[in-house]
Amino acid sequence: MSQDIRQAQVIVIGGGLVGMAVAYGLARGGADTLVLDQGDDAFRASRGNFGLVWVQGKGHDLPDYSRWTRSSATRWPTLAQALLADSGVDVQLRQPGGFHMCFSDEELLERQSRLRTLQAALGDYPFEMLDAADLKARLPLIGPAVVGASYSPQDGHVNPLKLLRALHASAQAKGAVLRSGVHVERIDCAPGEFRVVTAQGSFTAPRIVLAAGLGNPGLARQVGLHAPVAPNRGQVLISERVRPFLDYPTINVRQTDEGTVQLGDSMEEVGFDDGTSIDVLAAIARRGVSTFPLLRDVRLVRAWGALRVLSPDGFPIYQQSCAHPGAFVVTCHSGVTLAAAHALRLAPWIMGGASPAELQAFSGERFLNHKVYAHAH
Repeated sequence: MSQDIRQAQVIVIGGGLVGMAVAYGLARGGADTLVLDQGDDAFRASRGNFGLVWVQGKGHDLPDYSRWTRSSATRWPTLAQALLADSGVDVQLRQPGGFHMCFSDEELLERQSRLRTLQAALGDYPFEMLDAADLKARLPLIGPAVVGASYSPQDGHVNPLKLLRALHASAQAKGAVLRSGVHVERIDCAPGEFRVVTAQGSFTAPRIVLAAGLGNPGLARQVGLHAPVAPNRGQVLISERVRPFLDYPTINVRQTDEGTVQLGDSMEEVGFDDGTSIDVLAAIARRGVSTFPLLRDVRLVRAWGALRVLSPDGFPIYQQSCAHPGAFVVTCHSGVTLAAAHALRLAPWIMGGASPAELQAFSGERFLNHKVYAHAH
C-alpha cells in the first residue's frame, strides 16, 4: 500500500451515528470498510441528540417513513445485542413504550387524529389515548397542566453517547478502518472507482457512502446526487442526577440510565449557529416543570445546542447515483431511531443486495420536482 492511497471495498464519509451505523453493518457483513471522519471541528449532531428510539406519530403524511421507522425500532434489540458482543458497551436500550404529553384538549384531539391516520394507513399500529386520570395512574408524578397523552408500546430510548462509542468500537472490531481529522477536498469519479482526495492523501474504492450530515450537499453534487439538507437547531438541558422517577421516555423529558434528566425538543431555523439562547432554554425548562413539577427543585448542570440535519420535508434521503453507480447518499435527522435500519438493512443494499421497499419514497430527486417545506418531525 502506498503512503498516500488507501484502497477499500467501500468508503464511508462521516463518522457520526449515521455513518458509523452503516460502517458497522458493512464491516459486520464482511466488507473491507474505510471511514473518513472530519473530526471534532465538524457539526456533531450525534453528540447533541435526545437518545429516543421513537415511532409514534412519525410519517403520518408518508406511511413509508412510518414503516421504515418501525422496521428499525423492531430491529433495535438485535443491534444492541450485537454491539454489546462486539464492543462490550451496553447502550442501555429500553423499550417500555413512550408518552407524548398534551397540554390542551385541542392538542389531545390533534394527536388522536394523527395516530388514527397512521393506524388506518398501516393497520397494525398500536397506541392508546390517555386522559389526565389514566395518565396519572401510569405516571403518578405528572403535573396538573398535562391534560392527557398518547402512549405507544413501540417507543424507547438509549444512551446516545454510549451508542456512538459502541458503533465506533464495534465497527473497528469487525475490521473497519477509521481515519479521523480528514477533510475531504473532492471526489473524483471513474468507472468502477471513486477517489476521495484529502489533505491527508487519496483513498479509493468502488463504492462510496456519503454520510457527512451537513457536508452532504456539496459532496453529493460531485457524484450526481441531490441532498439539499440544512441545519435546524435543537437545544437541550441536563439536570443533576436524581433518584429514579421516570421509567418511560417522553417526547420532551427523559431520565437517563445515569440518573440525569434530559429536557429538550426545540426546533429553530438559525443557520449554522449551534449555540444556546436563554429564551428557548427557559421555555424548555418551563415545559419540563409543567410536565413533572418535582423538577422545579432540581439543579441544571449543562445546556447545549446542536444542529439537526433536515431535508426540506424532514424525511431521509437514501439514494444510489444513476450517473455514478456505487455512490450512495445516506442522510436523516433520526440517527438514533434509525441506527438499526442503517446497520441491518441499508448496509446489505449498499453492497449489492435488494433495495428495501420503503426506500423508493426517499430519493433526493423528489426535491427537484416541487418545493416541500413541511417538516416530518
